[in-house]
Amino acid sequence: MTDLDATESILGALIAHPTVSAEPNVALIEHMAERLEASGARVEVFRDASGGKANLWGTIGPEGDGGIVLSGHSDVVPVADQDWSMDPWALTRRDDLLYGRGTCDMKGFIAASIAMAPHFAAQELRRPVHFCFTHDEEVGCLGARQLVPQLEARGIRPSIAIVGEPTTMQIIEGHKGCCEYTARFTGLEGHGSAPDRGVNAVLYAVRYVTRLMELAEELKHRAPRDTPFDPPWTTVNVGRLSGGVAHNVIPGKAEVEWEMRPSQYGDAEFVKEQLAHLVEHDLLPAMRAVSPWADITTEVIGEVVGLEPMTDNAARDLVRELTGDMDAHTVPFGTEAGLFQGMGMSVVVCGPGSIAQAHKPDEYISRPQLQACLDMLHGLRRSLVAA
Repeated sequence: MTDLDATESILGALIAHPTVSAEPNVALIEHMAERLEASGARVEVFRDASGGKANLWGTIGPEGDGGIVLSGHSDVVPVADQDWSMDPWALTRRDDLLYGRGTCDMKGFIAASIAMAPHFAAQELRRPVHFCFTHDEEVGCLGARQLVPQLEARGIRPSIAIVGEPTTMQIIEGHKGCCEYTARFTGLEGHGSAPDRGVNAVLYAVRYVTRLMELAEELKHRAPRDTPFDPPWTTVNVGRLSGGVAHNVIPGKAEVEWEMRPSQYGDAEFVKEQLAHLVEHDLLPAMRAVSPWADITTEVIGEVVGLEPMTDNAARDLVRELTGDMDAHTVPFGTEAGLFQGMGMSVVVCGPGSIAQAHKPDEYISRPQLQACLDMLHGLRRSLVAA
């Protein structure tokens, strides 16, 4: 069996685990742990408090610092309300295309990494290779945010991380952060004929959104001149505003779901400080003048740091050597890469498949893309063989 055929077989087994972020992933993590251990890896599984979610950390090669991390997330987005022409949880091959939920985002890279494990184990490596497979990347990088401090507590200090998100094997050296919030407004219901006797939660939510849109314009003028991002400024998006029950009822509840994608450090704090001032000095006093129980709370759904482009980047230089691609790019979507950069690693995002296929019905990855990934990993193996 060729490495490509082995990768396809492994990918089929991974796709058969429907690891939507809302569901447990521990069965898939245990399956991958067994495969890696059978290949000679030293594996540790980190379960969360519920026991249903887990991260995997595996190592092949010598103990010590300076290792290379191959990183991927095990969770996938839902298929509900999508029009699939095939079973999303069974790998389907049509010519050179492999269909199934998670094929490109990002179980294809994970399958290629697992297929390479026996090759890494068969060599005397100068530096360790680490396998890092996490949970709940799609909903705020929750798994990686839990794993990073656990690795730091154990004194694990890799030097390079390759995050295998789908980039069609292009080298990505930077992306914005992603911060997601839900603001909840509690007012006072009443009859629509006497609006001054109630606290209209929707109207206060609208004032909150109006300030968000003002801040979105202000952020355009804060963008650094030399930023590589498109657009160069920190963006704000309001994804949902809901509230109210009928035309003639003062709404007592409202919610605003919104996000921002910081292009530079400091912008996120600027936005949060401006909103806190609005809430504490304007909205809440007006609401509580009518009802002392009125309130505004904000839930942090996720705050994921961006990947900052660096002049000196050993990961970028390594992957350039492995792929022969001298270009490096930035992307608008977020990944776990910034969390690894925060540990002191050099990081790039580079993996098989196209982000254009991610999250869609009939998601697929091509076998040539998987082969290109395997070629890169074989190059990594050769570069790590002890002299």
